[in-house]
Formats: sequence, structure tokens, C-alpha cells
Amino acid sequence: MGSHVSKQMERRKAISTEKKTLCDLHDSCGETFPGSDYRPADRKNWMAGLGPEKVHINQIVWPGTHDSATNKIGIPCISRPFAQCQSLSIYQQLVKGTRVLDVRVNENRRVCHGILSTYSVDVVINDVKKFLSETQSEIIILEIRTEFGHQDPPDFDKYLEEKLGEFLIHQDDHVFGKTIAELLPKRIICVWKPSKSPKPKAGSPFWSANYVKDNWIDTDLPSTKFDSNLKHLGEQQPVSSRKFFYRVENTVTPQADNPVLCVKPVTGRIHGYARLFITQCFSKGCADRLQIFSTDFIDEDFVDACVGFTHARVEGKC
Repeated sequence: MGSHVSKQMERRKAISTEKKTLCDLHDSCGETFPGSDYRPADRKNWMAGLGPEKVHINQIVWPGTHDSATNKIGIPCISRPFAQCQSLSIYQQLVKGTRVLDVRVNENRRVCHGILSTYSVDVVINDVKKFLSETQSEIIILEIRTEFGHQDPPDFDKYLEEKLGEFLIHQDDHVFGKTIAELLPKRIICVWKPSKSPKPKAGSPFWSANYVKDNWIDTDLPSTKFDSNLKHLGEQQPVSSRKFFYRVENTVTPQADNPVLCVKPVTGRIHGYARLFITQCFSKGCADRLQIFSTDFIDEDFVDACVGFTHARVEGKC
């Protein structure tokens, strides 16, 4: 018992130290970067606002959500706090400005997070189609994967093509150098990551797992995650010469050996430092590598930071 209490005290001290590290860094460096003062007039149509004929796919800093379809997962006040990473529906996230969705499914075509499942993936698809019907120039990266420990839904690629076929941008390395206008009326880059089913090939309506990469680490320590994100981002090629999307997740994850296991208070340790991260990307010389930037519980300020950075790139200010 004594050793357990001692370990818990050490863990709390480590978390407190790392939170202070980020706070001090913020106080000393601030959160000003090219485009940081930009606010889109209409977040629902922010790509249209930047000019589809001017914005190249590899210039975009894509605001994304982690475990996007978990707003109704589990039982409220019982299991939900341990698995919920977003409080908004897929449609609400897209309206707020989200452009990258991370959706995990099980063999029954239900969205899941670990052992917990929620609504059918039909809900996700319908929300996406509703948003697309209300906009004209917004491009979405829809990443759907079979959750770890689950089997692939039968004939899932056929299901996706039947539901989304008219919007799908086919797998093609040339897409990265094209403008939004050159891709329209196609609107979705759909990355399908099956567990055992055949993976999408070049020319397919779907993009394979190799087109969205990251260096995720499993930690609840905010400064450790922040520094790891910077380190791995710095090891990437600039977006202008890359033929895949690289994702940075501004999140931390509850750990079993810590008494705080609910997602929101844990991920909140890093949530407010998205602008600081972009500032540090410029300071460390890796701002030209940032592409997909994802978060838990997305808000307007996170979206504005990504859109502002994108605007600066498009206007040649960085």
C-alpha cells in the first residue's frame, strides 16, 4: 500500500511539473505566429473564404478531431467520461471548421472506442453528406479504421463507395499539388484502414493507411507529448515535398496507473497550448512541416489557429 501511495504522489508531482513547464513556456514565448490574428468570417465555409483557386492541398493546416464520433459513446456519467473525446456531433464539428475526421468502427459497422460502441457509422456518413450538401468548396479528410481488437465490417469498402462515391477523390499522389478548385466537385479524401481486408490501391476511390502517418505516444504528461510532437514533426519533410499527410495530435491520454482516468480533465492539460505549439514550430524551424493538427473537444480557437496559419501560407507570409 505504501509503495502504491508513493508512486501516485510521484505521478502527481510529474504531472504538476510538466503542466508548469508548458505554462512557463507560454509565458516566455507567447502564441504569436504568421496568421495568428486571422479569424475566418465563416468557419463553416473557411476554405471557400480563402479562395479554392488559390489554396493547394499541401498548403492546408487541417484542423482535425481525435476519436471524432464519440460524442454519445458509453453511458452518460458512467462509462462515457472514460471514452468521450468530442462533445459535438460530426455535423457540428464540420460546421465549426473541422476538416479531418478520425472514425473507428467494429465488425457491426458501429462506431467504437476500445470496447465501448455507439451509433452506426450511418450517422457519421449522413452528417458528412448533410454538411457537403450545404457547402460547395470544403474538402474533408475522412479516416475510417477498424478499431484495434475488432474485425473488419464485411464489404465495408463497397458500403462506403455506395454511400459516398460521388464525392470521393481517388488515390493519386498528384492531389497534393492541386488546388481545391482543381479537385471539385469531388470533396472527400477517404482513408480506409482495414485490419485484414485488402488495402486500397493506387487509383482506388479510397486512400491507404500509408497516406496518413503520425508518431503517437501513449502518455498523460503534457510537456512530454508536446516535446515529442515537435521532435517527430521536425524529422518530417516539408509539406511541399511530401506525398502523404502527417498528423500531430495535441492530446494526452489517461493512464491506468493514475487516479484521473476521465478523458476531459487529462487532455485538458495540453488542450490550451495549440497556438503555443504552432509558435514553437516556427521557433524550431519546422513550421513548413505542420499539416494535420488534431485535438480532443475541438473549439473555435483551435480552428482559427489552423485556418490563420493556412491563410498565411496561401498569402506567402511564411
